[in-house]
Amino acid sequence: MDLVPALEEPLKQPLKSVLGPATAKVMAEHLGLHTVGDLLHHYPRRYEERGQLTHLADLPMDEHVTVVAQVADARLHTFASSKAPRGKGQRLEVTITDGSGRLQLVFFGHGVHKPHKELLPGTRALFAGKASVFNRRLQLAHPAYELLRGDTDEAAEAVDSWAGALIPIYPATAKLESWKIAKAVQTVLPSAQEAVDPLPDSLREGRGMATLPEALLKIHRPHTKADIESARDRLKWDEAFVLQVALARRRHADAQLPAVPRRPSPDGLLTAFDAKLPFTLTDGQQKVSKEIFDDLAAEHPMHRLLQGEVGSGKTMVALRAMLAVVDAGGQAAMLAPTEVLAQQHHRSITEMMGELAEGGMLGGADGATKVVLLTGSMGTAARRQALLDLVTGEAGLVIGTHALIEDKVQFHDLGLVVVDEQHRFGVEQRDALRGKGKQPPHLLVMTATPIPRTVAMTVFGDLETSVLDQLPAGRSPIASHVVPAADKPHFLARAWERVREEVGNGHQAYVVCPRIGDEEDDPKKAGKKKSPEDEAEKRPPLAVVEVAEQLTRGPLQGLKVEILHGRMHPDDKDAVMRRFTAGETDVLVATTVIEVGVNVPNATAMVIMDADRFGVSQLHQLRGRVGRGSAAGLCLLVSEMPEASPARQRLDAVAATLDGFELSRVDLEQRREGDVLGQAQSGARTSLRMLTVIDDEEIIAEAREEAAAVVAADPDLEHLPGLRTALDALLDEEREQYLDKG
Repeated sequence: MDLVPALEEPLKQPLKSVLGPATAKVMAEHLGLHTVGDLLHHYPRRYEERGQLTHLADLPMDEHVTVVAQVADARLHTFASSKAPRGKGQRLEVTITDGSGRLQLVFFGHGVHKPHKELLPGTRALFAGKASVFNRRLQLAHPAYELLRGDTDEAAEAVDSWAGALIPIYPATAKLESWKIAKAVQTVLPSAQEAVDPLPDSLREGRGMATLPEALLKIHRPHTKADIESARDRLKWDEAFVLQVALARRRHADAQLPAVPRRPSPDGLLTAFDAKLPFTLTDGQQKVSKEIFDDLAAEHPMHRLLQGEVGSGKTMVALRAMLAVVDAGGQAAMLAPTEVLAQQHHRSITEMMGELAEGGMLGGADGATKVVLLTGSMGTAARRQALLDLVTGEAGLVIGTHALIEDKVQFHDLGLVVVDEQHRFGVEQRDALRGKGKQPPHLLVMTATPIPRTVAMTVFGDLETSVLDQLPAGRSPIASHVVPAADKPHFLARAWERVREEVGNGHQAYVVCPRIGDEEDDPKKAGKKKSPEDEAEKRPPLAVVEVAEQLTRGPLQGLKVEILHGRMHPDDKDAVMRRFTAGETDVLVATTVIEVGVNVPNATAMVIMDADRFGVSQLHQLRGRVGRGSAAGLCLLVSEMPEASPARQRLDAVAATLDGFELSRVDLEQRREGDVLGQAQSGARTSLRMLTVIDDEEIIAEAREEAAAVVAADPDLEHLPGLRTALDALLDEEREQYLDKG
């Protein structure tokens, strides 16, 4: 029996047992740091150079300098001050000399007490600060200093280690300055020796990287810039590799699941559908279809992400995959984020399929199937019939919202789930649908939000990726312009003239607003800021209801204007969309409900009000609603933001390119990555501290390969305890679920 309790692992020690309760409390509350390990991974943001040792006789101006000198004289002055308590301020003037010259140091306010006690005449110390001239005299204001005590050798050593050192500057808070964090790090730094290395030795040695204890030491106490580089390279690898191992294990686990292979029959529904297509598929569509069909034929479930620019024909690719599954005796479900979109998909798919979608109906083609719609607001009778068609297998295709996930919904044999616009779904929903099949169904996730390759590898790393980057023939170019409504009001007037011109030419237009406008004013919501640029948020965002009214009374008087937003009754929404699609409405004033999937080829113009209130990828999505026919599209981004503001630069970037991948980089650079694994714990920290998803593409790609090899050889990481520990730390429960559900 072990009478000595096992010592707690040094890096897991709570900070309060090492630093004292007050500091530990601030670190936990303001920086999300709880353990010694957390603090060791709180890396410096940048480094200040103290400057090399300089003789007082030749001090350079306006540079950081470090000098060794002796205090010759110290005087405390009191002066009248409205800012100081009791109306008296204090200034400490210290004169120092090194034999080659003299220099004055100045300390003010609360900063005088400590140096007044310590910097007595005769004291030797190191002083560091920025040299400046005041009253024609050279001085250092509030310099940092370190007293030199002990014998000459010790003092000389202190001089060497202090001067020319790189001073780490930490991400700090008002409650805890960088130098206090540096002191705390100094206290826990010896524990870095106990850090368990997550990288397999062969990988680390093969790439000539520092060990983890060495990297932690170098990042917090570098002697040279090369130390910082070497530490950063190593720590970036840790983050990339551990994350990629987590994803590789997901892929490995998925590959072990059984699935029914679904191969289309040679003269079935898919062949009949292809035969009646009035156009040929693009090369991109054919290539991606082949990747999908190969996956569907496998004995483990497909997990594929299909990225495609707005209008690149993703729905066509998904529909052909769904038909292939129906051919093979299964059912396919398409999950849409909104009812408007589900209805739209249902309408366009039944139109594309024609008599092939009329299974069991008069006039239906041989081998036809039924395509049913299932949404939360359907009438009872229609819903009952849809549920019956699903459980009997009568309906091969079902399109719906998350109503498809409810317990009542049973499938005859669910073979494929297509999720449209994955990022709008709660993470549980993908799993719930998976459970509807006798065996896990194949999964195809579609997004029209272009994702840079590295983000796809990081966020959707458990999915294989296909990209459609070619627009089908017949798509027209879209011209985009920023309309600076505040600087140039006549530009806005011209925008409405352009809308009238488009309508005059037989086309239609969208006007998009950030808000509906029939909300009750919620004081809590009103107090929230929309974006950092919106400093004082001078007015609430423009609203559909008000803008529609102003337009019909003003610049668009006489045109047929209708509104569309998410809180309308589903039947009303559908009626509005039908009228707009049929060309009966000239202008549709809407919220972002039209952002994805809405397809009206005759709509050529879009005016986005308060465009600065939308994200880059959202603007790109919205813009993709115009120019879908043979006539060119026009997108006008209206903003009152001043020219130099970041919000305007964002809009200029959107106006400057139609390349969604380029814009997704801009978006990412502006937002930074946040926590790509979802908001970790309090959101105060990000799991990526060193790695930047944009700049470190090479590391992420290499880490992905290495991770796949490691997991293939040892799926449970039995021989890599250090890596297992690092994974456990990364995948606290919340993140584990996030990864599990994608």
